[in-house]
Amino acid sequence: MKQGSGEAGRVPPGRVGSVRGAILAGGGATRFSGKPKGLELVGGERILDRLVRVMTAAVGESPLLVANAEDAPTWRPDLRTVGDARPGFGALGGIYTAVLESPAPVVCVAWDMPFVSEPLIRSLAAGLDRFDAMLPESAGRRGVEPLCAAYGPACLQAIAECLDAGDLRAIGFHDRIRVGILPLEQVRTLADPNLLFFNVNTADDLARADQLWRQRASSP
Repeated sequence: MKQGSGEAGRVPPGRVGSVRGAILAGGGATRFSGKPKGLELVGGERILDRLVRVMTAAVGESPLLVANAEDAPTWRPDLRTVGDARPGFGALGGIYTAVLESPAPVVCVAWDMPFVSEPLIRSLAAGLDRFDAMLPESAGRRGVEPLCAAYGPACLQAIAECLDAGDLRAIGFHDRIRVGILPLEQVRTLADPNLLFFNVNTADDLARADQLWRQRASSP
């Protein structure tokens, strides 16, 4: 991985420029009885609707929706909705589609992450001034969050090469590009990383997300 970290990875929120947003609604939701997770309510609002609102505020225009479900265009008729350009390649295929279809640099967010914030999106987008991809550091198993990250045009060929090779790891193409990392300590200045990167995989996760949302809303 051609990585920037430490001071090189520090990117303050700034001008977003031509960066677009994309919401990734892929996956079979096997732990959620196959139901479309982003259509569930957290704090009285669908996760999808909140992400559209936050991403639009962050980059200045409505995001692209990457979804394969037949009824996906009805979820938000105001959005441009596209299916995976190369179906069957999981999360990496969704990222590839977002980069291909944007076609500007793009911040991708999985649609089961209800707490992603405008400042985080802007910070990731700003990182594309110097890197081909900008990912936030986290305590997750990968150490970064590839489904809440910014990707530039150079990622397209790098991802295609991985797909062709059968390498479907969401970070498998990083050694082919310049990767910037938003350090965890900087992420913490935006919000609690455990909240920002919380994702809804099960019904229990959904109940927990709703509880967290209401607790936050009632905090002084």
